[in-house]
Amino acid sequence: MASYNIFLLVFIAAGAFLEANGKLSLSPTHYSSTCPNALSIVSETVIEAINKETRIGASLLRLHFHDCFVNGCDASILLDDTSSIVGEKMAGPNNNSVRGFEVVDDIKAKLEKACPGVVSCADILALAAHDSVVYLGGPSWKVSLGRRDSTTANRTDANTFIPSPAANLSGLIANFSVQGLSFRNLVALSGSHTIGLARCTTFRSRIYNDTIIDSSFANSLKRRCPVSGNDNNLAPLDLQTPTLFDNLYYKNLLEKKGHLHSDQELYSGAPAADFLVEKYAADNDAFFKDFARGMIKMGRIKPLIGSEGEVRTNCRKVN
Repeated sequence: MASYNIFLLVFIAAGAFLEANGKLSLSPTHYSSTCPNALSIVSETVIEAINKETRIGASLLRLHFHDCFVNGCDASILLDDTSSIVGEKMAGPNNNSVRGFEVVDDIKAKLEKACPGVVSCADILALAAHDSVVYLGGPSWKVSLGRRDSTTANRTDANTFIPSPAANLSGLIANFSVQGLSFRNLVALSGSHTIGLARCTTFRSRIYNDTIIDSSFANSLKRRCPVSGNDNNLAPLDLQTPTLFDNLYYKNLLEKKGHLHSDQELYSGAPAADFLVEKYAADNDAFFKDFARGMIKMGRIKPLIGSEGEVRTNCRKVN
């Protein structure tokens, strides 16, 4: 009887590491024995990078988003073009836009020195996004780990599934829904635009054509972004606290000061969206809780686990 009970406990414990579909699950303690210093290495390198250039925190967060929205969180966004791989870096939403690759390279080099062939690039992106948010004043969450890296990329899907700054609310809902993310996830995760900068080309149409926009706000942006030319001129997504992760993004929406068309779509008369925007604008803790939940859920989009994919030694190319 005692041997049966021991067997049962072992079986139950093993089952705790399995998803319903039979795959090994992700776990925050995945590297506790194989690379015990992995989390501190990533965190220290991210903080060092942000101290050199505050903007890089938002860039690292965005890398994780853009990675997960294309065939899951598998570091496909990091792959360079080769004769056999058409990478995602040159896709419309990423070209001249996504950045932070050198920081990822730096993190990977340090991890390879400490624990060769152990920590995946996909997990680096998840950890770097978390550490960036926390260091800039945002919430923390348990980052599930154990993802492996893809051996291919998909530029077509990058052009299709990454939300556009010009998207309307129905388009945003569709983009998030196809990833298994809820309406609440959409509104909460959009709050990532409380940090970072946007290029003129992403908000030009809004400031010259949109009607749901504060006129003085639009005029201030027109000085940075003319009707034509200067596409790469930058402006903070949150003009007030662009390097602090807070709920001013939602307060700006209430005042018709959403930077991107897709931002203001969250507060444009749709009752369910308006309710959440007003809630987060009034309650920073509620925003932080829902943002953290959304990041956990997004980080679990179609991961490669177990023997799937590989652990790249160089995040820019397959082994």
